[in-house]
Amino acid sequence: MRECIDLLFSRVSIRKFSSDDVDESTVRLLLEAANAAPSAGNLQARDFVVVRDPKMKLELAKASLKQMFIAEAPVVVVVCANYPRSMRVYGERGRLYAEQDATAAVENLLLAVTALGLGAVWVGAFDEAKVSELLELPEYVRPLAIVPIGYPAEKPGRRSRYPIEMLTHYEKW
Repeated sequence: MRECIDLLFSRVSIRKFSSDDVDESTVRLLLEAANAAPSAGNLQARDFVVVRDPKMKLELAKASLKQMFIAEAPVVVVVCANYPRSMRVYGERGRLYAEQDATAAVENLLLAVTALGLGAVWVGAFDEAKVSELLELPEYVRPLAIVPIGYPAEKPGRRSRYPIEMLTHYEKW
């Protein structure tokens, strides 16, 4: 469907949010959309930590190279890889699959956010140990992305991309 392709090309990173809240039913729908992403063996080796507490959002922002826009979003979702969920079937390779499961979920989350008229950005620059400590994550769970979500207070243009010919290789490099 053309609408799906249009959605892919309309997604942009949003770092400024209005003060409007995002209701719980919308957050749940976003999480369900995130979890609809592909998953190795359908093991869904990913977890979502929803953060609304202003103090916790501030601490996450500080732990993210002081990217303070994280604290300004009404809701923040930390997407984590859950290693044992995948490793019980795939052994050590399950670590990679859990990370892939989590990152696929991030992309679904970002697209669902866009489809609902919200804004978000994929934050990967953060102190993993600090984020794990703040959220009291079990040692077998790795935070892979912090996604602040809210109603956009900016309308950035789409950023340029490399020509696809530069990135595409057929059969042999």
